[in-house]
Amino acid sequence: MPMDNPSNLKNLLLQVSRPVFAVQNNGSMHFTDKAPELLSEVMAFVPAITPSTLGDKSFRKRHGIRFPYIAGAMANGICSSAMVETMAEHSMMGFFGAGGLSIEDIQKNIVYLKGRLGDRPFGFNLIHSPFDSAHEMAVAELYLKHGITRISAAAFMQMTPALVLYRVKGIHEDSKGRIITPNHVIAKVSRIEVARQFFSPPPEKIIKLLVEKKLITTEEARLSQHIPMAWDLTAEADSGGHTDNRPALALLPTMLALKNEFMEKYRYDEPICIGLAGGIATPEAAAAAFEMGAAYILTGSVNQSCVEAGICDEVKTLLCQAQQADVAMAPAADMFEIGAKVQVLKRGTMFALRAAKLYNLYKSHTCFEEIDPGTRQEIENKILRAGFEQAWESTKQFFLATGQQREVHKAQNDPKHKMALVFRSYLGLSSKWAIQGIKDRKMDYQIWCGPSMGAFNQWAKSSFLEAPENRRTAEIALNLLLGACFHMRAAILKAQGIEPDAGEHFFRPMKKNAIYEYMSQSPAM
Repeated sequence: MPMDNPSNLKNLLLQVSRPVFAVQNNGSMHFTDKAPELLSEVMAFVPAITPSTLGDKSFRKRHGIRFPYIAGAMANGICSSAMVETMAEHSMMGFFGAGGLSIEDIQKNIVYLKGRLGDRPFGFNLIHSPFDSAHEMAVAELYLKHGITRISAAAFMQMTPALVLYRVKGIHEDSKGRIITPNHVIAKVSRIEVARQFFSPPPEKIIKLLVEKKLITTEEARLSQHIPMAWDLTAEADSGGHTDNRPALALLPTMLALKNEFMEKYRYDEPICIGLAGGIATPEAAAAAFEMGAAYILTGSVNQSCVEAGICDEVKTLLCQAQQADVAMAPAADMFEIGAKVQVLKRGTMFALRAAKLYNLYKSHTCFEEIDPGTRQEIENKILRAGFEQAWESTKQFFLATGQQREVHKAQNDPKHKMALVFRSYLGLSSKWAIQGIKDRKMDYQIWCGPSMGAFNQWAKSSFLEAPENRRTAEIALNLLLGACFHMRAAILKAQGIEPDAGEHFFRPMKKNAIYEYMSQSPAM
């Protein structure tokens, strides 16, 4: 049946707060947002789907946000205070990237954001530090001291005293006997075995330890066994930075099934919510996430190319040029010895190749001097840009200054560990060079990035979002959310046998004011 004015359909689908009716009229079909008098004339119906109704209502209510969207928390302040602030101002949530920063820098940003945002929801990152548990505990205690009530728990392989202390401290019962948990953990997980730990109550062994150290009360210990470590968990698929390269289509349904298993087992008073991260960079991907059952979505790589990101402009330009295949896996600085990896941008930098070479040499040699002379010279001249012993002195001073004397002592007695620390120093500095924009280290920039960056660039091509100076975190988020609603509504229409023309079935980036206008249009009476 021919369509009457099919271009009108796209505009109607964009008016996401209004229903759409496909109506038969004199042998042709037209679209309207007004219900016809005769239901027999209706050939298809599309309900209103708005960004504020996507995902899980429990998640939005728990955190006091309008839209089910999280930005962050890219480490070393890449997810910056400015990014967290703009997300809160637009009724979404941002997590400051505290990983890799000193206590002083984290505290400075806490004071700033609390002063700017007050009670509006935002959070900070707590990254697992398997080789520096003292720093991890210090960060957790800092959050408790300053009343930071939301953290993004990343890279955890098991529950730690710092994480459990943060979760349990302040837990109490109200006058009606309901358990109140003031501190929220939003876990970022890609492995089933880790998700099980977050879905379970805090480990009794750690709880007992915290009681013995008088860090929590016996009442807090008792109540802790009635809550999960995290009400909210982000299933992290193939992403930038720390990643297990999990496919989202397999990971999210698995985590949802696991959530149901633990809700049935423990009968928690509140629902566990599962979000999705990794690959969320286009309206179609956002729509797919919500249609699969995600309570919220989380973005990382695309935010790094935005104006608010705490990284140099040169890196943002490189990110805006990236394609999906322009990424590679490289050794991680924080877990170098155990072989953990991060996903990085390989276009325009040699970091991935050089970092992999260092790791392979570390694995196959017991000390730096054991490496053949030609390779040693290459490492010193091209990678370290210093003699090995000179690099060790700088590394040693860093570990001493950060209170990690044990690492220095171990290295002085174990040449393999000494080699690991020097190589780790290159990995750690490479991300800071990218943030600071150190020109003569451009080929060593470590830029965390997943394939979603290439997908976003393809979608944004020839639009105002193509240029880095036009990319703003909240505006991109609103585009992805409105675009998700548009594609979900188009899919509903298609499922009823009516398929829009290809050009009319594609959501293009639009300015923030236009997005709010489409979202705020009242349903037709």
